[in-house]
Amino acid sequence: METVMKIRRWVLVDGQSQREVSKRTGISRNTIAKYLAMDEGPRYRRTSEPRSLRLFDYEVMLRELHDADLARPRRERRTIKGLYDALVCAGYTGSYDTVCRYIKRLKPQGSSGETRGFIPLEFDPGDALQFDWSQEVVVLGGIEQTVRVAHFRLSHSRKPFIVAYLREAQEMVLDAFVQALGFYDGVPRRVIVDNARTMVVHIGRGKDRAFHPRFLALMNHYAMEPVACTPASGWEKGQIENQVKVLRNELFKPKLCFATLADLNTHLRLRCEALGSKSHPEAREHTVDAVFADEKEHLRPLGRGFDGYTERQVRVSSTCLVRLDTNHYSVPCAYANSRISLRAYADRIVLTNGSEVIGTHERSFERHRMVFNPWHYLALLNKKPGALRDGAPFRNWDLPRPLQMIRAHLARQPQGDRDFVELLMLYQEHGHEAVEMACALAVEYKTFQLSAIIALLHGLIEPSRMEIAAEGACYPHLQLPPQANCLRYEQLLTSREVSA
Repeated sequence: METVMKIRRWVLVDGQSQREVSKRTGISRNTIAKYLAMDEGPRYRRTSEPRSLRLFDYEVMLRELHDADLARPRRERRTIKGLYDALVCAGYTGSYDTVCRYIKRLKPQGSSGETRGFIPLEFDPGDALQFDWSQEVVVLGGIEQTVRVAHFRLSHSRKPFIVAYLREAQEMVLDAFVQALGFYDGVPRRVIVDNARTMVVHIGRGKDRAFHPRFLALMNHYAMEPVACTPASGWEKGQIENQVKVLRNELFKPKLCFATLADLNTHLRLRCEALGSKSHPEAREHTVDAVFADEKEHLRPLGRGFDGYTERQVRVSSTCLVRLDTNHYSVPCAYANSRISLRAYADRIVLTNGSEVIGTHERSFERHRMVFNPWHYLALLNKKPGALRDGAPFRNWDLPRPLQMIRAHLARQPQGDRDFVELLMLYQEHGHEAVEMACALAVEYKTFQLSAIIALLHGLIEPSRMEIAAEGACYPHLQLPPQANCLRYEQLLTSREVSA
């Protein structure tokens, strides 16, 4: 740059010829003429892409890893950091930036070449909570399946919370908000969401929205203002959009393996707690947890939790079943062919008749399943004891072991089904604990007859002779004990002879 400056000054200011300057500097006149035509200093222009000697031996491997990732679903592709780690494991000793530059050359350039700009957003403490969904692949109980993960993020402190579900239905949205607000132990002023049908039923002009009635009930319960983003404008909740990508790479790669969904959510909750130890992206000198501790002072008290269910009226079939999605759930037989209310929660089904709860089931997310509670059919079983053998509700019935042994013994008897049904009917009168204790005693004494079990049951529920003797101390006592008098017998005989 200094040489160019001297040449331009000698020619343009001092009036020297290009030939004189060429002899003086040893630079060709063509180069001097090029310098004189420049308004700016000379720039170095690459004629070919730079090559790293350390990466040279690993370029083929890096291209193969990159091409293999392109064949995978987008959510399962590795980041550049993941590719770099794979190279390091293979012996690569170069820098991460070199791998970034090489991967950038492998990626196809956009057709328009335009870059989209965004306006930076800033949120006050306790102001906004952002919400979004993602789909992740995990292994539950040895089976690979896709789960729906609800993502939450406080916009000021960047505190994250995630919880996984098997579906993305309305009741899952309600349950996710209840759990998130319980995790934060406070309520922000508003929540920023997208336009999913579980929350928004109509999109008007601008920010005009018609929200789902149950979602509005949730917002009214916690006195939060719902704000729906403009369609195709994810930057309005850019923090949660970015969190979905970051946590997918950080928490769900490699695939998580757990026995149940509850175990998975316990793990995710602990990881959310651990993520709070990271430095805040803006207040670098503080952690996310430190900023969150300050933000909690601006959150409103949580109060009573919202009862997050969706309710519908259903008709009970003649087989005492109601349907939700593709599954059927049993109802007490007294409500056959009538209409009841079905409340669907994220993890259970509650059946009600008015304000009375008449049944509860664990929710099934499989397809075309029959979920029975055999006790719902007890009244019908009393009239039709033969159904005990082939009735669908009674197959694989998980009874206590003593009761299973008695059932197996009575099944071999001529009237065994009737006797076992009568034994089951004792549950309604005496309760589960007393009947099961009597059955355990019957197995211990090796007596399986119904009459013997009933006798043992009565011995358990009736007061013992010791208790009666103890209560006898409270009876009134004779003050003058009776004395023997044989003349009374003589008087009886005399009176009999007179009457004859």
